[in-house]
Amino acid sequence: MHPNGEIIKRGYDAFGRGDMPTVFGILDAGIRWHVPGQSLLSGDYRGHDEVMAFFKQCMELSQGTLRIDVHDIVANESRVFALCTVSATRAERHAEFLEVHLWRIVEGRAVEFREFQGDEHTENKFWA
Repeated sequence: MHPNGEIIKRGYDAFGRGDMPTVFGILDAGIRWHVPGQSLLSGDYRGHDEVMAFFKQCMELSQGTLRIDVHDIVANESRVFALCTVSATRAERHAEFLEVHLWRIVEGRAVEFREFQGDEHTENKFWA
């Protein structure tokens, strides 16, 4: 795997363990984070504080059940694409969403994240 893919894989693994120091060690201090849609989670976040607030909101809304299963990672010198299934339970309703995550990497640090949802309408309803 390309070294940038290894960096992002390490971040997903750390997120799955709840190891936020490792996650934020991979994210540039000025990270730009974009989540599409019209849900409670949709929006643009910038920097560690806003991304951490986003993570906390994800965990609060899902009562800590949010999981990301990475199926495939493709990487080059500046971009990493991750095909993922994001799952969560909310109000006793379980859902799984196929997503593509696009990362931009500069000098070994993630400077931008963009989420592309396979079914934005269903995700909007789930996270409303």
